Amino acid sequence: MKAFPLFEHPPARSVRWWMFDVLVTVLVAFFSLPYAIQEHVEPRPLAVVVQVALALPILLRRIWPTKVFAWLMLVSAAAALWNVRSIVSFALVVALYTVAALESRRRALAAAGLLECAAIIAVIRQGGPYWWHPAILGSGMVVAALGLGLYTATRRAYLKELRDRAERLERERDQQKELAATAERARISREMHDIVAHHLAVMIALSDGAAAASAGASPRAAEAMRTVSATGRQALADTRRLLREPSEADEQDRHPLPDLSGLDALIEGVRAAGLPVSYEVHGAPVTLSAAAQLAVYRLVQEALTNTLKHGGPAASAVVRLSYLPGELRVDIEDDGAGATAPAPRTPGRGLAGMRQRVQTFGGEVRTGPRSPAGWGVSARLRLETEAAA
Repeated sequence: MKAFPLFEHPPARSVRWWMFDVLVTVLVAFFSLPYAIQEHVEPRPLAVVVQVALALPILLRRIWPTKVFAWLMLVSAAAALWNVRSIVSFALVVALYTVAALESRRRALAAAGLLECAAIIAVIRQGGPYWWHPAILGSGMVVAALGLGLYTATRRAYLKELRDRAERLERERDQQKELAATAERARISREMHDIVAHHLAVMIALSDGAAAASAGASPRAAEAMRTVSATGRQALADTRRLLREPSEADEQDRHPLPDLSGLDALIEGVRAAGLPVSYEVHGAPVTLSAAAQLAVYRLVQEALTNTLKHGGPAASAVVRLSYLPGELRVDIEDDGAGATAPAPRTPGRGLAGMRQRVQTFGGEVRTGPRSPAGWGVSARLRLETEAAA
């Protein structure tokens, strides 16, 4: 434990606070000095030294409130043994106010009682027929300093409580928002699980039945239905894994996130669904993070899915990765009827998702019709941003 604990750390105080304390010190010295140069106070240089010793510690009153008050009491007691008139100073009143404003109430009352006793003793020692006049004046100043200091302490505590309450209410509001958002996400997850999982299960059952029924009549149709069934099972597993917390069993069966190595399997699946797709890679491949590879994979997946939905039965597509200096360019182009296909009743979120993924890596996405037919998706990922990440 420190011998002189700091009530207020000096480096944390602003210049404005230091200037205020300097001004208080100067005022205390200015109003107390006339009492030190009276004719009946000799020698005067010693009286001036006493007043300086009483005024200078006021600079540190808010750093060591009790220590400064105790020092002023000791200096006053020592000076009173020489001449009681030499200790008339406002420094003790200011020090008492500081103790009452910054220290505990018990310590403030003890300091006020000590100063009151010292003032009464000094007035009695000074003597005179009207000694009770200065006694009343001194007691009034002690009571005023104590009352003003306690009021300041109470007001400071009240304002601190208001600030703490406001911060607490703000934290509680944020927690309520988080709880509400969590509850809403849980509700949406339950709804998606009940609705999407149900329809996927029905689709899988119908696909299995169609594959079994067409196995003898059309092997190609049966293979296509088996592909639909396998895709539905994968989608159902991904949906269930996405909408609930993973268990210990899930940790063993968890599949890694797709990356560029999975593009071949993705394109093979699209080909099996009936869309001819060619895959081209230009330039020297560079190592990308898992997040960047996932962004490219999802971009290709979304573009090919749109071609399957809107390109028409005779469409074909090409997926092209071009590793250029400082960037990776991804182009997915088809020659179908995407530009002339009827607009869906509700706009999808695929394009917005593509833009958000690519913009994460400082890139951009451009989409639009091709000439004379078809649709194109072009994205650029900045490899400098990816390397910095």
